[in-house]
Amino acid sequence: MAYANWQENLGNPAWFLHDRFGLFMHFGLYSLAARHEWLMTTEQISPEDYKRYFEHFNPELMDMKKMARTAKDAGTKYAILTTKHHEGFALWDTKQSDYKITNTPFKRDLVKEYVQAFRNEGIKIGFYHSVIDWHHPDFVIDGLHPQRDDKEARSKNAQRDMSRYTDYLKKQVTELLTEYGKIDYLWFDFSYPHRDWGWSKGKGHQDWDSEALFDLAVELQPEILINDRLDLNKGVITPEQYQPDAPLEKEGLPVIWEACHAMKPTWGYDRDSNEWRSSDVLLKMLIDTVSNNGNFLLNVGPNGKGELDRRESDRLADIGEWMRLNGKSIYGAGQSSYLAPKDCRYTQVGQNRIYLHIYSWPLRHIHLKGLAGKVDYVQFLHDHSEIYFREFDPEEVITSTETIIDIENVLLELPVEKPDVLVPVVEIFLK
Repeated sequence: MAYANWQENLGNPAWFLHDRFGLFMHFGLYSLAARHEWLMTTEQISPEDYKRYFEHFNPELMDMKKMARTAKDAGTKYAILTTKHHEGFALWDTKQSDYKITNTPFKRDLVKEYVQAFRNEGIKIGFYHSVIDWHHPDFVIDGLHPQRDDKEARSKNAQRDMSRYTDYLKKQVTELLTEYGKIDYLWFDFSYPHRDWGWSKGKGHQDWDSEALFDLAVELQPEILINDRLDLNKGVITPEQYQPDAPLEKEGLPVIWEACHAMKPTWGYDRDSNEWRSSDVLLKMLIDTVSNNGNFLLNVGPNGKGELDRRESDRLADIGEWMRLNGKSIYGAGQSSYLAPKDCRYTQVGQNRIYLHIYSWPLRHIHLKGLAGKVDYVQFLHDHSEIYFREFDPEEVITSTETIIDIENVLLELPVEKPDVLVPVVEIFLK
């Protein structure tokens, strides 16, 4: 199938479109601050003052083997780790900078540990890499930069050279794509050429030398997938913290897309956040995304010691238990050509398997439109217990207690009590 945002020189996206569910992991110096991964700029902290997090960074309880098992148990099939966020701190032993994890009290190469642990669990490997770098001395100060209101720092902007920075950026990307084996997905973040502060403009593909950066990644890893945030109008489209309500298209062609979501408003560890999305809501977001031909990338943000918040672990466990029983409705699935009933979502695998996800439990009956004469067998997916179904019977006498069935529909007879699963799934076998 042709996709509007996919070029021949990118890797085959078949595994991505099948696996559907990935784990995002935001981790860096900001995890110590515990108040948003953007705090360096929201609080306008200079690189010199931000150094206190570097000097005290020691996630002594970080266990990537445990993290990988958690990801696998949650049902995720690929993962993405922040190798470097906007703060400029590298989670690997880069040769391009001293601002790296092996120079902190922790000392270990966390990217190496991540790759080995997740690969051993059969999870595909992705790297997040920010093209922004607020620590690098050649990154030109703009309206997003932490030192945007520092007149002395801005007066030296002419001494900063973005070409030197992009050379640094390419060398770091080269390290990541040559020193850790096969990398399945490179997730760049992010471009903002539309921003204009009067005295400065946002940065885009010309600032990053994006074409060369993109070509470099493909040359080093010919099978790699890349997202759309280099300002090149190609790669996986990545809507963030909102849900598209239909499959995405461009110029009449479908696009490959991935909804990326945190469990709360922020991506990094946030000690004081109380706006957590429930397991039920997160699971419904996953189902809704797949029903619209998208992937779902769910984020966790380990704390300064390297462990997940209990609420993250609990939600991953809840989703994992549901996926253990109902994963067939997600893996390899996509939009159905049939119209789902009210308060439900369909996903479909192939031509003869439809999965009905029931968001709101009804009283005894669900009417399936347009399926008359097409259904062979129906069962709950979580326990394979049969569900009785009926179609229109012209001989049936309708009184005040009989259900009226449209001639084109199928009626499911459901138990009065909702099954003990977050979202019940009905597996419908078509003839």
